[in-house]
Amino acid sequence: MAYIRGEAREQVTMFPATLDELIPDDHLCRVIEAFVGRLNMAKLGFVRAEPAETGRPGYDPRDLLKLYLYGYLQQVRSSRRLEAECQRNVEVIWLLGRLQPDYKSIAEFRRIHSAAVTNAGAELVRFARSVGLVSGQMVAVDGSKFRAVSSAQSVRERDAVQRYLEQLDAADEQDEVVIDPSAVQAALEKLKSHPEPEAHLMRTANGFAPAYNVQTAVDAEHALIVAQKVTHEATDNRSLLPMAEAAKEAVGDPPSLNIVADAGYSNGEQAEACESQGILPHVPANRAVNNQGDGTLFDRTEFHYDETTDTFGCPAGQTLTRKQLQRHKKRVIYAAATEVCGACPMKSRCTNSPQRFVHRHLHEAALQRMQQRATPEMMRSCYADSPERRPKSAWPPWCTT
Repeated sequence: MAYIRGEAREQVTMFPATLDELIPDDHLCRVIEAFVGRLNMAKLGFVRAEPAETGRPGYDPRDLLKLYLYGYLQQVRSSRRLEAECQRNVEVIWLLGRLQPDYKSIAEFRRIHSAAVTNAGAELVRFARSVGLVSGQMVAVDGSKFRAVSSAQSVRERDAVQRYLEQLDAADEQDEVVIDPSAVQAALEKLKSHPEPEAHLMRTANGFAPAYNVQTAVDAEHALIVAQKVTHEATDNRSLLPMAEAAKEAVGDPPSLNIVADAGYSNGEQAEACESQGILPHVPANRAVNNQGDGTLFDRTEFHYDETTDTFGCPAGQTLTRKQLQRHKKRVIYAAATEVCGACPMKSRCTNSPQRFVHRHLHEAALQRMQQRATPEMMRSCYADSPERRPKSAWPPWCTT
């Protein structure tokens, strides 16, 4: 029995196939072609969006943007590999019309158009919203740690130099202190020469390492990323408001927007600011647990707050009044008199100290409201396809570092 054989390479055909016939009508390349074709390249910030009247002709930034997007969607990020794809990949040959830019041109395009590509990503979100792929009603926010290139030792040395310079500034205010100018200049040069001055040590899956915290906001309709931000924050508890505002702007500034996030984003002050802008956060409140007495003592939830009198009622029926305001911790401390707690028959179940202290957050009401909104059904529906659950290679290019 014979094998299935291909055509002979020297076979001549009367009607040769065109490039366009090799690409199906619903192919991804046609989507890239249509999207880039509708962009206002000059407005987005691309250099030489219009050809120069003099000088040697250069590549159209539209063609290099098509190659850029195709490479990221196919997980081909190397400029040299993209150069090879231009020579052998039929899809890229169709997309660029047989152009074969060298790797230096591809790398230079990516280097000088970082902001322009980000603007193109925002334009894609607006286009997706116009065709109904982004609902703008429910957005999930999450963060991911991206490992920096720098070593942990180099970041520690950089931070040590920074502390040294700060100490010199403080010592400079004392007249009797003599500072060596050459040592200061050497420290400044070392600080400027660090390849990643923005990288910070963060807790990652592999322990502490230099990293960036990449925040993403994903529309729940089709799990499309609508906003992103690279931060230096090791935790997420200060990112709720900025990401909510960025998401609201990205989806067309609707009158109301629901934001879903995990307990790491618990921040009463920012939740209250979100509500004032029509943004409803669905975030589990991150509460401390009373772990004294092997965890058998009354939890804070056993104490009931009376807003009219600004007091707490304890399980024994006593009243805890306001004692101290701690602005740096954003909380108020309440307690009963020491003699009242000392004579209480339930003291052994309440505290091991002479009296029990109860803390109330300055934005407690906002924390309670977002806690009530963060139902298990809401969290499961929005985080089933969050970017945290998907491989980083599947993210759009403007959402990577």
